[in-house]
Amino acid sequence: MTIAMDATALREFLDTEFSQVSEDFAVESVTSDGLILRLRVAERHLRPGGTVSGPTMFALADVAIYLAILSRIGPKALTVTTNCAIDFMRKPAAGGDLLAEARLLKLGRALAVGDVLIRSVGVEPPVARASLTYSIPPKT
Repeated sequence: MTIAMDATALREFLDTEFSQVSEDFAVESVTSDGLILRLRVAERHLRPGGTVSGPTMFALADVAIYLAILSRIGPKALTVTTNCAIDFMRKPAAGGDLLAEARLLKLGRALAVGDVLIRSVGVEPPVARASLTYSIPPKT
């Protein structure tokens, strides 16, 4: 797939369009079929018991696929989630960041489908897996 936005362009997009959360995320790399996104885990991301909350991991998966799509189609802010299923498989490692490996499975004119594996930094088994579908706005 052709890359329309690199990690720097995606960072600038997040800073402009989603400044309220942009500091939570860092694009580690744009890959041949998606990207790797880091969640900079902070106290506000934790649930009682000190582990990263489910809604936070959902947000990581959602932002990862969103940016993976934009990395291929360019800065179309109105690209939106139409479906998401997420499996929480194990507790994330305490005190560490999370990495989301997003992979685009289908990128069409109107829909994109992708998978995300979320891992604790430095730990191989995934903590969550998500499957997402996005609607892409028509060209104007």
